[in-house]
Amino acid sequence: MVGLKSHDCHVLMQQLLVVAIRDILSNKVRLAITHLCFFFNVIFRKVVDPVKCDDLENEAVIILCQLEMYFSPAFFDIMIHLIVHLVREIKCCGPVYLRWMYPVDRYMKILKGYTENLHHPKASIVERYIAEEAIEFCSEYIEKAKPVGLPESCHDDRVGGKGSRGLHVITCMC
Repeated sequence: MVGLKSHDCHVLMQQLLVVAIRDILSNKVRLAITHLCFFFNVIFRKVVDPVKCDDLENEAVIILCQLEMYFSPAFFDIMIHLIVHLVREIKCCGPVYLRWMYPVDRYMKILKGYTENLHHPKASIVERYIAEEAIEFCSEYIEKAKPVGLPESCHDDRVGGKGSRGLHVITCMC
């Protein structure tokens, strides 16, 4: 469970936690956690019905009240409280998948891999990023360019599938 990324935690919460607690906890605790997992499944869908948003908001409050009955107050920090505001955020901004940070997290991992000088990591990342962009631009530009000063091969057309084989027959229609 060490080294999990945010996407891994979401998958655990939405899919695997329900299966993992199946025979471990008492029925009431298991039911509350299962409702929480189902709630996350609903709000992370690509299509959320705006008519059901009020019911979802009420359900979030009920789930938190159930969790308060079974868990100690130390469990409830500010992050647990934010569950109440997720449905309101969906109403204002649309589905959650449009604002996910997973692609940004993945790209940040790539950028952090560019670090060569640990004393100046930002400068190292910028330097390598600029070099990569310049190489990419040049490779796209060179593909379209024609060589200057180099003679063209007389075999290029035949190798590329152009040209003809055999005798050239000219017919005259007189």
